[in-house]
Amino acid sequence: MALVFFIAAASFNYLTQSEDFIKWLSPDESANYNFTKFYAQEGRLMFFEKYNLISHDIMHPRSVRSDFGWLKPVSFLGIILIYGKIAGLTTYKILPFLTPLLAALGIIFYYLLIKEIFGKRNALISALVLAVFPPFVYYSARSMFHNVPFTVFLVISLYFAVISVKKKKQAIDENKVKAAAVDILPNLAAGLSGAFLGLTIITRTSELIWLIPVWLLIWLFNIKKFGFIKLIIFIACLLFAITPAMYWNKILYQSYWRGGYNEMNQSILNIAGAGSEIFKAGAVNSAAIKNGLIEIKNNFFHFGWQPVKSFKMIYFYFAKMFYWIFWPAFFGFLLLASKIKKWRKKHYVFLSALFVAAAILISYYGSWDFHDNPDPKSRTIGNSYTRYWLPIYLGAIPLAVIFLVKLSNIFKKKALIYGLRVLMVLLIFFISLRFVLIGSEEGLIRSARKQLTVRAEYEQILNLTESRAVIVTQYHDKLLFPARKVIVGLFNDPNMTKEYAALVKYLPVYYYNFTFPEKDVNYLNDKKLPEFGLRITPVEQITKDFTLYRLLSREQATTTPPQPNK
Repeated sequence: MALVFFIAAASFNYLTQSEDFIKWLSPDESANYNFTKFYAQEGRLMFFEKYNLISHDIMHPRSVRSDFGWLKPVSFLGIILIYGKIAGLTTYKILPFLTPLLAALGIIFYYLLIKEIFGKRNALISALVLAVFPPFVYYSARSMFHNVPFTVFLVISLYFAVISVKKKKQAIDENKVKAAAVDILPNLAAGLSGAFLGLTIITRTSELIWLIPVWLLIWLFNIKKFGFIKLIIFIACLLFAITPAMYWNKILYQSYWRGGYNEMNQSILNIAGAGSEIFKAGAVNSAAIKNGLIEIKNNFFHFGWQPVKSFKMIYFYFAKMFYWIFWPAFFGFLLLASKIKKWRKKHYVFLSALFVAAAILISYYGSWDFHDNPDPKSRTIGNSYTRYWLPIYLGAIPLAVIFLVKLSNIFKKKALIYGLRVLMVLLIFFISLRFVLIGSEEGLIRSARKQLTVRAEYEQILNLTESRAVIVTQYHDKLLFPARKVIVGLFNDPNMTKEYAALVKYLPVYYYNFTFPEKDVNYLNDKKLPEFGLRITPVEQITKDFTLYRLLSREQATTTPPQPNK
């Protein structure tokens, strides 16, 4: 099943990309790919754009930042460093296929993990369900997002953590066991668990808000079994795994713990400052403690805390969107809860960790507004909630399987029992695959068609512009960069227009966006652009809705624009 999954997920990029056209559907994917390829080939994570010194650092695509001309990734560095190192040892051509490969491996480790908690039967069905679960398939095919690698590294880390505390069978020769100073396998498992947790952290560092309490909970449940030696090995391997990201954070952002997100950096500083004030206040200044706690809450919930909205989002993006998993999981939990007297420690650990993670993830991300789809009212698989809540989905699947297995036991004959289970799994396959392929505005088939149609658009723009041209655009930066310099902008900010005017003196400057009616072009040329010494002229209509324009200075506008280098 893992092999079939890999072939299916990898086929999306295989069919929509080619050696001379590797483009992505989102700015995050595009930035991750470009920096990963750059790191694989050059061993660096930033490059210099001298014209940003003229334009005050506005010349860069989304998900990229410019600091005094140096272009750097905004995103977390884990996927760039891990995939970049693999590509550096092989070839950058494998980059679009690494996430499908890792996800296929994740299905196997997911089976191994669930087997330790709920047994082989549940694990097998859960793994089969995961292999077709829409967000897992979708973000494996959209292979330069962080979320599937993050989730797979976490699953692998949890599996080795379970193995490290698993009670071993009695050894044949007890004297040899007693003579051994170190029990190798549990310690090795603890080290691997720490290393993969480190990879998990550097892949999506922001998830520490729930990873820390969940792992602390797991450790407290197993504090005696885990012991001191394994804890030291676990921490040492974790630190070893996160060291490369800390090293590059220092180079890129001047601090080991800072990242590319300035808002997150500021929130960390504010939380640390508030914590320090609480500590200084001690127990005597209740007002200072209260203000400090409010400051921590406001920075933790950077976009506010809205519990009602959070429940609405989990309804839309789980109970409604993936109803064939949510409702069986709900009833499966009730069945499991009804047998609480038979629970073992592993069941308490699993459910406690799942509910802590779910509570934080739902309240944290559910309070935000994500509109990855241009239509803010549209709720599709491409909106960020589905990828941010992958850990919740994976935790719910075994609970759903408990209900499905119980439902199949209404029959007495084994043939009917297994027949019903096969039928239910096939039904889940059909519903899941239909949804991920065609059941959403951003399903894989529609996304593939969109990807194939933009190639002609891309080639036409390149033919009409010089190799050193800069293109101002709102949506197409992910398509045009790095073949052309890009600025994400419009004409609604006078400060930005002033920078366009400065660049026109040194570079060919174009504007690519929705086609202006003639009256709007006249308005720009007669009212808005003259104060900056600019004029806009159409070059060519590229698609039904989008036109390429040239920005010219007054001096350039009096002469015929030079023909671009083909």
